[in-house]
Amino acid sequence: MFVNVTFWRNAESAESHAKMAHSTGLVQAILFEAADRDNIGGSAYGGQRSICCTPDLAKLEGCKQGEVIRRPSSDDPDWPVVVDTHFSANHLSVKLDDEEVHITKTGMYNLFFISCDPKVRGLAMSGKTIWRNPGGYLPGRMAPLMRFYVFMSLAYLLVMVVWFSNYIRFWRDILPIQNWITLVIALGLFEMTLWYFEYLNFNSSGVRPVGITTWVVTVGAIRKTISRLLILSISMGYGVVRPTLGGLTSKVLLLGLTYFLASELLDISENVGTINDISGKAKLFLVLPDAFLDAFLILWIFTSLSRTLEKLQARRSSVKLDIYRKFTNALAVSVIGSVVWIGYEVYFKATDPFSERWQSAWIITAFWDVLAFVLLIVICYLWAPSQSSQRYAYSGEAVDDEEESQSLTKGSDGDVGMVKIDKDRNAGVSSAFSLEDDEAEEDKRE
Repeated sequence: MFVNVTFWRNAESAESHAKMAHSTGLVQAILFEAADRDNIGGSAYGGQRSICCTPDLAKLEGCKQGEVIRRPSSDDPDWPVVVDTHFSANHLSVKLDDEEVHITKTGMYNLFFISCDPKVRGLAMSGKTIWRNPGGYLPGRMAPLMRFYVFMSLAYLLVMVVWFSNYIRFWRDILPIQNWITLVIALGLFEMTLWYFEYLNFNSSGVRPVGITTWVVTVGAIRKTISRLLILSISMGYGVVRPTLGGLTSKVLLLGLTYFLASELLDISENVGTINDISGKAKLFLVLPDAFLDAFLILWIFTSLSRTLEKLQARRSSVKLDIYRKFTNALAVSVIGSVVWIGYEVYFKATDPFSERWQSAWIITAFWDVLAFVLLIVICYLWAPSQSSQRYAYSGEAVDDEEESQSLTKGSDGDVGMVKIDKDRNAGVSSAFSLEDDEAEEDKRE
């Protein structure tokens, strides 16, 4: 639907016509399906393709010079649709009639405003067009995402219920790292729910309010930042190999702030006040910092994981070592999957310049949310709250699995083996002091 679409020409072009002239310039609006793009324009003698009818094309195509070349579609002779608007006399502007164009076939449609008339110079336009599908105002490539966010919200809610029930049950044994996991789950649930309501509002009203969308992408940027810092902190052995990050805390926080700003700018440019992809150069300018920071984070994460695995292996902490090996494998699979998917995304967009595969385009966006959710599930599984959570905490104890399990079980008379616990506890205290000294020295070196 056209709403207040007005065309403007420059004063020089308008003054070159008489006040009583009837038609002094033609502007055409042409609406066509991407599959029918070859029915627009033509080429004379194998030369460059032209949308407008030239003298040579007028002889070959039978078109009218100064107008758009249009050939009827094989499926519907009324398509492509061309709407003509003529300037009158020496007027500077002309308004296109507010009319509706009914589309009966599902597809990707394009709308061009073209002036092939040499009498019209310095053409500008104002106004808007309204597009609506049978189910609402959401574009076809975005509509499946609304249902996707419903399922993601339910998935996060399920994880939240299971995690929080164990969190409350074993709250005395909660580790600091488990508090951060709880925050990431809550932010994920909040973000998915907000995206659903943002899309629901867009679908019903046809507009994306700047305030609401900015708030949604900000929550998403915070969630992504904290998730990455959580993975980095776990990889460094926070709460498991070292009690704190020590001298690295400021560097980690600085990296997190930088990543948040890069992610926020990219998400705002792609979502706030727009429904179309941003231009290639602008997107490249915003994507590169985000991609560089992700690559830097991956390098730092795996470097830290390597050091943590070496320390755990040297201390013969078999339980913690097994957890970290599983965590490393999950990260490796997610990184490989990300690289493969980026390659597929580049291929998808390069081989579909006219967005004819719009029905599956939503999967490109959905993949990253699914990947983040799966990785979060792995972390929740490996560091789930339990009565033995303190076994995974920083203690510096070099005991094997059998000794650890014995210290957590009751004796035959129903009393806890206090002698063995006290023995382990004293050994743990003495070794913890030496390990704290080692970590402090390592932090100074770092």
